[in-house]
Amino acid sequence: MTGTNTFTTIGEIVAADFRTAAVFQRHQIDFCCQGARTIERGCRDAGVDTTEVLREIDEVTSQGSNGVPRFNAWGLPTLIDYIVANHHEYVRQQLPLIVPHSRRIADAHGNRHPELRRVAELVVEIADEMTAHMVKEEHVLFPYIAQLAEAAAARRPAPRAPFGSVDSPIRVMEAEHESAGRAMLEIRELTDGFVPPPDACTTYRVCLQELDAFEQDLHAHVHLENNILFPKASALEAAGR
Repeated sequence: MTGTNTFTTIGEIVAADFRTAAVFQRHQIDFCCQGARTIERGCRDAGVDTTEVLREIDEVTSQGSNGVPRFNAWGLPTLIDYIVANHHEYVRQQLPLIVPHSRRIADAHGNRHPELRRVAELVVEIADEMTAHMVKEEHVLFPYIAQLAEAAAARRPAPRAPFGSVDSPIRVMEAEHESAGRAMLEIRELTDGFVPPPDACTTYRVCLQELDAFEQDLHAHVHLENNILFPKASALEAAGR
């Protein structure tokens, strides 16, 4: 083994090497919202063999990592810029496509596939929540985390937060991540893993592909915040007080 054991948390594993996220995705193990679980607990919850998952992780991490972003080594302002430019922008680009597509296929195929009506409802809920969520991050939480990093670099005390402690908005953001993750999991289950039925039209198939890609991006997005950005921001604030 390459230092990974059953007591290592899933979030720590993916933070150390993001390539391992593909292993957890393949086994349907939540590495973002539930990243604080040990790998042993995560495998048990998913009903998969821990030894096999550890073997796959070692296989991935033993390969050369040239070109793989080391998010865990980035400064917090750099990480914030990356999250906003890549993941927030992705959400803003994709939701205006996915929302009407999900409504269209619910209208066209809802009689034969009534689950699509629930899918369309969930997509709207995700869109509403994620839109407000990103605004709160970009205008409140992220600027304060950037100030924390600036103060730490200059060896100044942590700035006072209007919300008492950075942990307060972090808990809210994590709860909203959990909510979006549950909604996407329900969509995955309703659509049999985003697999189109034989009678699916082109829009139906495209919409499921969009939802699949959206879920994958959401997992990466939430991982960067829950498992890297937020813990480091909390530690910076605590050290600066």
